[in-house]
Amino acid sequence: MTRTDPLDVPRSDAQLHLGVFFQGVSHWTIWSDQASGSQMDPVGYRRVARTAERGLFDAFFLGEGLRLREVDGRIHDLDIAGRPDAITQLAALAAVTERIGLVSTSNTTFNEPADLARRLSGLDLLSEGRAGWNVVTTDNAWTGANFRRGGYLDHADRYRRAEEFLTVARAVWDAWGDRAVSGSAGAPAWAALGGVRQVRHQGAQFEVNLVPTLPRSAQGHPVIFQAGDSGEGRDFAARNADVVFSAHGNDFDDALAFADDLRHRLRAVGRPDDDLRILPGTEIIIGATEEEALEKKRWIRLQQVTPAMALGIAGLLWGLDLSDRDADGPLLEQDPVVAENDGSFGAWRVTDPREVVAEWREKRRRTAGRSAGPSSRSVPSAVTSALRPASRTSSPTTSGTVPWTASMSRRT
Repeated sequence: MTRTDPLDVPRSDAQLHLGVFFQGVSHWTIWSDQASGSQMDPVGYRRVARTAERGLFDAFFLGEGLRLREVDGRIHDLDIAGRPDAITQLAALAAVTERIGLVSTSNTTFNEPADLARRLSGLDLLSEGRAGWNVVTTDNAWTGANFRRGGYLDHADRYRRAEEFLTVARAVWDAWGDRAVSGSAGAPAWAALGGVRQVRHQGAQFEVNLVPTLPRSAQGHPVIFQAGDSGEGRDFAARNADVVFSAHGNDFDDALAFADDLRHRLRAVGRPDDDLRILPGTEIIIGATEEEALEKKRWIRLQQVTPAMALGIAGLLWGLDLSDRDADGPLLEQDPVVAENDGSFGAWRVTDPREVVAEWREKRRRTAGRSAGPSSRSVPSAVTSALRPASRTSSPTTSGTVPWTASMSRRT
C-alpha cells in the first residue's frame, strides 16, 4: 500500500501540540552549564513554565523520583536529593501561570488510588482545570525497597493494577454530580455533599469505601497521559489515555508506524482513530545557521556524556565495573553478558546488549582514523560510542542550555 505523506496534504484542522518536560538530573541535561540554573530552585521552574506558556506550549511536565537511583548498590552519581514532589511543585506553578497544562508523573505501583485521586483533584482545582496525570508503573526492586515491597509485580500485573487504580480514581472524580455545590463559609460539611455519591470498590488490588470531599474542576478531571511502549502499555493507552508520550520521534517512518499501531488498538476497543493525541519526544537544537546548529550539537553531545557517564553506560551493557578504566581508551574486546534488565537503564530498555556493542564496534570501524569531533578523538571510545543512544531512549531531550524535552503532536 502506498502512503501519502500526511505532511504533504493540506489540512485545515491540523493542530500542533507542544509539551515541555523539565527533567531532573540525567545525562541528557547539562546542569554543569551555569545557564541551566538549578533543578531544585523554584525560580528555574517558574522560568521554564512561563517561557513555555509564552511560546504557546500546551503543557509543562514533571517526572517522579521515589528514591535516589542506584546502580549495583551505589547511588547514581547524576541523581540528586532536594527536588520537590511533582504535584506540590505544579500547585505552586498554578499560581504564576494562566493557560499552560500542568502534568504530574505519578506512580500507580507505589501509591494508593483514593489518596492520589484527591491530590490530583486538588491540583486540578488550584489550576482551574489545567491538571494532567502521566500514569506510570514501576517494577524495579531498588525503588520498591523504599516501600518494603521490592519488585513485587510482574510486567503485565503492573498494568492490571494501573487499570484498576485508574478505575477507582475516575470513580472518585465523578462522584460529585451536578447537584453537588460547595458550602458557604461556616456551612456544615454535609451542605456541600448533597449530590455526592459514595465510592465503593473491591477488586484484586484495592478495597475502597469513601465519600470524596473535593468537587470536580472546570475540565471534569485531570487529562490522562501514558508513556509505556510495550504491548501492554499501548493497550492500556488505547483503553484509557487522552495523550501518549512516544519514544518514536526521531525517525518519521518509525513515528508513523507507532501512530498506525495505536490507531489500530483504538479501533479494537471502540474508540475513534483521532481520540488520542501522540506527543513524540523530539530533539531540537537551534542555531542561526545549519553549521552553527551542527557545531552546537557536537558540543552538546560531549557535555551530555561525561567520561564518568560513558563508563557507567558501558559498564551497564557489559555488566562490569569500568569506573577505573580510561574513558578515552578503546572499547572492550570481550562481549557483554546477556542478563535480564533490572531497571538500571531506566526507560532505556536493552533486550540484547551485544547488539548495542556490535553497533559501537561498527561505528569504531567506520570512523577509525577520522576526527570524532571537537575532542579530536580519532578512535571511538566509551565516550564517543555512548554519545547518541537516542534511538533507545524514551524521551530524547531538547538540547541546549535550557534542560527540557519538547514533545510535539500533530493531528493527521
